Amino acid sequence: MAVKIGYGQGGPIAFRWLDSYVDFNDAQSLRVRTALDDWFAWHRRTQLADYADLLARAQAELAAPATPERVCAWAREIRARIDTGFERAAPVLAEVLPTLTPQQISNIEKKYTEKNEEYRDDFLAREPVKRRKAAIKREVERAEMFYGNLDDAQRAFVAHSVARSPFDGELAYSERLRRQQDLLTMMRRLAANRATPAEADAEIRAYVQRLDRSPRENYRRHTETLIEYNCGFAAGLHNLTSAQQRRKAAGKLKDYEDELRSLAADAS
Repeated sequence: MAVKIGYGQGGPIAFRWLDSYVDFNDAQSLRVRTALDDWFAWHRRTQLADYADLLARAQAELAAPATPERVCAWAREIRARIDTGFERAAPVLAEVLPTLTPQQISNIEKKYTEKNEEYRDDFLAREPVKRRKAAIKREVERAEMFYGNLDDAQRAFVAHSVARSPFDGELAYSERLRRQQDLLTMMRRLAANRATPAEADAEIRAYVQRLDRSPRENYRRHTETLIEYNCGFAAGLHNLTSAQQRRKAAGKLKDYEDELRSLAADAS
């Protein structure tokens, strides 16, 4: 039920989130609200049944041991669906971004500053012990949302994995800042040049490519190493879970699957 309720309010929720960054004017608000309603209608009509099938396949695999390669394959499947959603949204982005005013872009920059402070608090705590405890807590909470309560051995595995993780918070933060400035520069350029939708679309796609593959070689290497490590971590934790925990995880996915199929049926 939670998925149905949240998805049913997806358009208004997404608009409020975007508006908290931009502060749209009346004309932009109407266009963005309409575009979000259209996107969610398309998504419900064409994508949800596929998501449900994906969850059904995942349930079938949960009883068996996992491998890092299979976990990474699942991540690629999910990413492919995100890319499909972006393709649907891209034309509206290309239409709206060139209409942003200097003040609206400054609003986005101000919001980034606020969010960056939260990021530093979460991932860049000065004391290494405090930072590691926070990371362990996050990972345990994520796992328990899926498998239920972890036992001592599983918690120890999480703690050991976090301690060995190649994640570099400072490097990730510097990349985060670079990407934000890249986006702000692009939006200012589109607005100043009064870019056509075709010109904006080309710029947006180039930006997304830079998101996927950073121009910074050291960050690209770091990302590749981190993805490989995290796939191994997820597989290792799964292989430590009990049959009961796996059934719990499968049941959670089944609930999501049923809700998605119901939403898809409503659309048809």
